[in-house]
Amino acid sequence: MTKKHYVSNATNPLKKVLVCSPRYYKFNAINEITKSWMDKGETEQNERMVAEWQTLVDAYKNEGVEVIEVDSFPELEVQTFARDFGAMVKEGAIIGRFRHPARQKETEIYEKKLEELGVPIIARCNAGCFEGGDFWMIDEHTLAFGLVDRTDKAGVDNLREQLEKFGYTVVGVPAPPSNLHLDMIFNIVSEKVCIAATDELPYWFLEMLKRRDFKIIHVPTELVFKHGCNVQALGNGKVLGIENNKSVNEAMEAAGIEVIKLPLEQILKAGGGPHCMTYPVERA
Repeated sequence: MTKKHYVSNATNPLKKVLVCSPRYYKFNAINEITKSWMDKGETEQNERMVAEWQTLVDAYKNEGVEVIEVDSFPELEVQTFARDFGAMVKEGAIIGRFRHPARQKETEIYEKKLEELGVPIIARCNAGCFEGGDFWMIDEHTLAFGLVDRTDKAGVDNLREQLEKFGYTVVGVPAPPSNLHLDMIFNIVSEKVCIAATDELPYWFLEMLKRRDFKIIHVPTELVFKHGCNVQALGNGKVLGIENNKSVNEAMEAAGIEVIKLPLEQILKAGGGPHCMTYPVERA
């Protein structure tokens, strides 16, 4: 019997995802984006958030992706960003460790769902912090972990030890903490094509991408908080993007990528986009 492969890279066709409705989401000043909206007197408007989130779910289904919804709970006020509890590699799941207490109880709910799906857990962050928005498979053997605001060196070192036995090289990518997660400033959108807020990333990391023959589409820093980099690769040269990010969408389209444009606006004020809302379980 052949061993099941879950996620071997960032761009193979997406087959199965976990998501979680924002029906109980409450604005919380644990990220700079939401904090700025709260300072302006904004509140969460859950009905609008749920309607926008549904467009993400419908887009996945239209593209033949199996969508598994994780239950949301009123007491977990910032639960909708399914990406962040961990990560997925070929062999199974990596369980993270949330930095903020407001999110820590989410882990057991997502982990229970993985158990129901029969997904093995191959590593667990049990020192420091690691959140899934900081995780990228650069290729089948190289894992990049953002050292931004929610993942620290202790967490990355802890996971490096556990992942080396599977043949993975782990690199930590430091960036200014206001960027929150690595997926806010870097995203692999199709094979050997990435979008990147290049002014926010270390020179050596950009050079590493070039050595691996990545085409890098520059995203200006002023678009980071508008989720300019926060798209989700579907595979086959398609991504789920955000309707209002016109210049980034045009740049991706010029690189031959089909962009499915989602009408997200209110949910973005919670601090995450399509990538944040999606935990990939399987890619072909």
